[in-house]
Formats: sequence, structure tokens, C-alpha cells
Amino acid sequence: MKVACVGGGPAGLYLSILLKRQDPAHDVTVYERDPEGSTYGWGVTYWRGLLDRLQEHDPESARAVEEHSVRWRDGVAHVGDLATRHHGDEGFGIGRHRLLAILAARARDLGVRLEFEHPVTGANPPAADLVVAADGAGSALRGHHAEHFGTEITGGRNRYVWLGTPKVFDAFTFAFVETGHGWIWVYGYGYGPEGSTCVVECAPETWTGLGLDRADEAEGLVLLEKLFADVLDGHPLTARSSGRAGTAWPVFRTLTNRTWSRGNLVLLGDAAHTTHYSIGAGTTLALEDAMALATALHGPGGRADALARYERERRAALLPVQSAARLSAQWYENLPRYIHLPPQQMFALLGQRHSPLLPHLPPRLYYRIDRAAGRLETLRRLKRRLGPVIARTVQARRLATGGGPVPPGASRRGARAPRMTD
Repeated sequence: MKVACVGGGPAGLYLSILLKRQDPAHDVTVYERDPEGSTYGWGVTYWRGLLDRLQEHDPESARAVEEHSVRWRDGVAHVGDLATRHHGDEGFGIGRHRLLAILAARARDLGVRLEFEHPVTGANPPAADLVVAADGAGSALRGHHAEHFGTEITGGRNRYVWLGTPKVFDAFTFAFVETGHGWIWVYGYGYGPEGSTCVVECAPETWTGLGLDRADEAEGLVLLEKLFADVLDGHPLTARSSGRAGTAWPVFRTLTNRTWSRGNLVLLGDAAHTTHYSIGAGTTLALEDAMALATALHGPGGRADALARYERERRAALLPVQSAARLSAQWYENLPRYIHLPPQQMFALLGQRHSPLLPHLPPRLYYRIDRAAGRLETLRRLKRRLGPVIARTVQARRLATGGGPVPPGASRRGARAPRMTD
């Protein structure tokens, strides 16, 4: 089979690795519009479950990824002058440059052709038995057939920006700072000895009140460095150079598609779906898409059957993740509801932000129920049953009123979304 993977991110590279491992006779080429070694973002996060799945599918690349990753078990939350630390599950971070270099090297070793600085548009797809659109949320291949794919984009409310810092965090770090215009916060996580990723987020009124909508890149970084000086220990912040006022602070756009394939064209990773960055699942989902598509193509039946199996499997797997991402985004959009709780309680509810029950109970009551449920099996079962019931009821009411699952202040349109990383 001749396969063209359009997009040299984790999804396209890993799919090419898996296909060549399944059958070295496959003719696989990855087309990437940017030069080799140039990428956006700083680091990505993942959890032990992904590493185990990588080990099952390609032990060699899995070992390299683990070797170049940093680990943490603690989460730290700073709220003003107060701080609390929790011990949790093992998490990992790896530099995006490093991850792509590992996957590119492995793909080359297996005989995959990598064509950098080779943009592909919807009007000139490569000639192949299978064309894989792994070219991000702004996929040109998908956009060329937008009506067929039924792309929907739902805009969130808060503004955010991806930044880096040479400060190396030893735990997954949250810092919430109150200003005269509302709260602003940062999530920070290390990805190697060279530094950490920092995602800064705030409500739109805080963004405009602080003047971040009008500040150029340098002015904005100086302001953020002052606001987060304590957690940064005086280290600077770095940006991905845009230079123009306001352009570096988008709202997050959640992307879905009515179908994921058209003839010999199939969507993969962010081209098929996006989930809010606050759950740190983008890279994991992209790699899992690649695993599922490779497995489906290796199974019985023809190409159409394989693409249908792939889509069914991944849609089912994505449902709980998409729900968690939606609830996580809403938790931050409703931060004033939680921010004045005692730090231990606030941090506990930050960890529970994926719960469909949380938005419908007073936060202190939910905290008490959650604590009790940790001790009583009956309450645990009740909590597990109530959450999905409430979530389905709320969703049904939204659909009945014709509003769909769009939060206040959001928009829905079929435009292109920016490429995203976690």
C-alpha cells in the first residue's frame, strides 16, 4: 500500500512507524510544510498509560521517549500567598522538539521517506492509496472538503497564551494571581533540563483590563513576569514571536467533524478533533489515533471497512475525554466559584474539575461529599451514577433549546482553527 501522511507532527510520524513495522513493503511518505527541527511549543505531557501503549506498539521508540522524559508525581497550587502540594499519579513531560526528533529518526530507520518544506494543499493531495490528513486543527486537506466532513468549531470564553521559561518546575504547578481586573493564572510543567512550558489563561475582561490585548509581545511578557515573579523565581518568559498586539491570545476552539474520511482521505489527530489544553491530552490522543488507524488497516476487509472501524473505535474512546475537557474548560471559566475556598479544598476541586456533578452542587458541599465518598462505598456508587445522569440531562436541555453544547459567550462556525499542542 502507498500511504501519504500529510503533517510531520506526532500523529503522522507515529502512524508511518507503525505501518512500516506491520509491513516493510508499504510505501510511506510523510510531508511536512516546515523545515526539519522547527516546531511550535515547548513541551508536551503524558501519563504512564500512554507509555505502556507505546511499548506495546513499538518498544524502540517507547524506550527513547521514556529516556528523554522528565517525571513528576506532585501537583502544587499557589493561590496568592498561599500554597498547597498534593502527591498524585506519575506524569511525564518531554520537549516537543525532542519527541519529533525521536519519531523522525525511528521512521527513517524503518524506511519512511520524510519530505520537509513540502506544503500540501487540498487542491494538490499526493497520489497514494491512502492520504492521511495529520496536518493539525487548521487542516488544509480537511478544509478543502469542509462540507463533506461537517467541521464544527466551538469557541471558548477565556484567553490564553503558550509560553516557555528556563525555570524547571519539579511538579505540575498552578499559580493563581488576583489583579485589579480579576484573576490570571498559569499552568507550568517541566519537559527537560532546559526549561518548562507555561500556559497563561484569564477571563476576557482581565485580558483587556490588564492591557494585554493592546500590549506588544515584549510588553506582555514583562507584565506576566511581574505577575508570576514568585513562582518563576525571577526567571524570564519566552514567546513564539508574533510581535503584533493581541494576536498571541486566542480563545480555545474545540473542533469536531461529522465524519472522518472521504474516499482515500482520512483525518488523524487534531485534524479530526481537539480537546481543551487544560487536560493535557492532545499528543496522547494523536498517538492513540495512529495506533487505532494502523491496527484497523492491518485488519480484515478493505480500506473502507478499516476506516469505518477506526472512526467507530476512536469516537467511542474520545467521548469521556471530550466530556472531561469540556468540564475542565468550564471550571476555569467559572474560577470565581472556587478560588476563595481554603487552598486544600480549592486544589481538591481543581483535581475534580472533570466531574459532571461538580457544576451542579455548591463547591463546599461537593467537597464534603467527595471526602465522604472516599470512605464509603455506597456514596462512591451514588456519586458515579449521579454525575452522568446530570450531564445527560443538561446536554438534553441544551439541545432541546437549540443552543447545543456551546457555553455562554462562545461561537460556532466552520472556519479554520489554529494548530494546537498540549
